[in-house]
Amino acid sequence: MGFRLIPLMSLAIALAAGTPAHANGLVINPTFVSTDLSFGTSIASDPNAAAIESTINSAIAFYETTFSNSITVNIEFDEMTTGLGASSTFFENVSYKDYLAALTANATSANDAIALSHLGPGPNNPVNSDATINVKTANLRAVGISAGVPLDGLIGLNTHLTDVGSSGTTGQYSLFATVEHEINEVLGIGSALPNPPSTAPFPEDLFRYDSSGNRSFTTNSSAQAYFSIDGTTLLKQFDNQNDTGDFGDWQSNPLPSGALPAVQDAFGTVGAHATLTSGSPEVTALDVIGYTLAPAATPEPMTLVLSGTGLAVIAAFRRRKGRCSGATS
Repeated sequence: MGFRLIPLMSLAIALAAGTPAHANGLVINPTFVSTDLSFGTSIASDPNAAAIESTINSAIAFYETTFSNSITVNIEFDEMTTGLGASSTFFENVSYKDYLAALTANATSANDAIALSHLGPGPNNPVNSDATINVKTANLRAVGISAGVPLDGLIGLNTHLTDVGSSGTTGQYSLFATVEHEINEVLGIGSALPNPPSTAPFPEDLFRYDSSGNRSFTTNSSAQAYFSIDGTTLLKQFDNQNDTGDFGDWQSNPLPSGALPAVQDAFGTVGAHATLTSGSPEVTALDVIGYTLAPAATPEPMTLVLSGTGLAVIAAFRRRKGRCSGATS
């Protein structure tokens, strides 16, 4: 999906009443009635809406208990009939120096300290030496930078394929995992590749390395890149650049040897029910790009490994995303 400037005025009145300031932690405010920006149809009109919305709210509860940033994130959830899950997210191109300063001021965890020690002093980003970085609006507010939009992202869910879904669903895939996958992307996970807007990376690209510990920001189909906060401990392999998956998702087609299905896999696995925990690589990624872990959710630093046994059957349906679309600048 290409870049598009999405008009926000039609959403402002509907969402304004549902976005109060919260001093006690992260709040994700979902809406289930489709607007003219939607991926498809309204979840609210589905005969099984109560069960679908309950699953979405259960996934939201994980973030609200795991992160303590005092912000409200507004997300519209829709039903769609292609792919498995999709997100379209608003972002801004900002000064890397300003983002790094805000990220540093917001650092609280041991992993934050490790990550920051490998980012350097600025003022240019260490990925491609650009003076700017693209940051999603929710992520900007998480580190204390103003981003005044009434909607942070839209999420589309193919409830005709999910275990909790519309009448007649095939039930092959986990709705809960799909919702978590797409919420992660609205919050800030994702790569600017293959076509970086304004030539700048996204925050997760700051932690993209090859197996030798060198930064990796290439679309070369033979390259392998990994998520790491220090360039040495490789927490997850990013999707290889030869299978149409998203560059910011984990490799899953095929799964790396010994890896189990994970929430941020580029391709869904039939029958898998991956969920996030405080020690998941996805949570570490959100932590180091600016989200503050609540005390009870803080893991030991650098404990994540590529683990698991066996290979699962890879789904034919790709998680279709609106990567980097809906830019606001």
